[in-house]
Amino acid sequence: MDAETIRELIEKGLPGAQAQVQGDDGVHFEATVVSDAFKGKLPLARHRLVYATLGDLMGGAIHALQLKTITPDEAG
Repeated sequence: MDAETIRELIEKGLPGAQAQVQGDDGVHFEATVVSDAFKGKLPLARHRLVYATLGDLMGGAIHALQLKTITPDEAG
């Protein structure tokens, strides 16, 4: 698994989202995701939206994903 593929999956699964993903070892990644879909949602609900875009890859090909999930307003 690579960071670019994860970025593409997140952005495809959350239309209008912008994601930045980093990770050098192929199993541990960090992502910052900016999306209007996060408005009014608590952090756990935001993370679930992102995890849903990755499906079965979570816990498999993606061992760990550290998330920062923000709205465009929060991004400034």
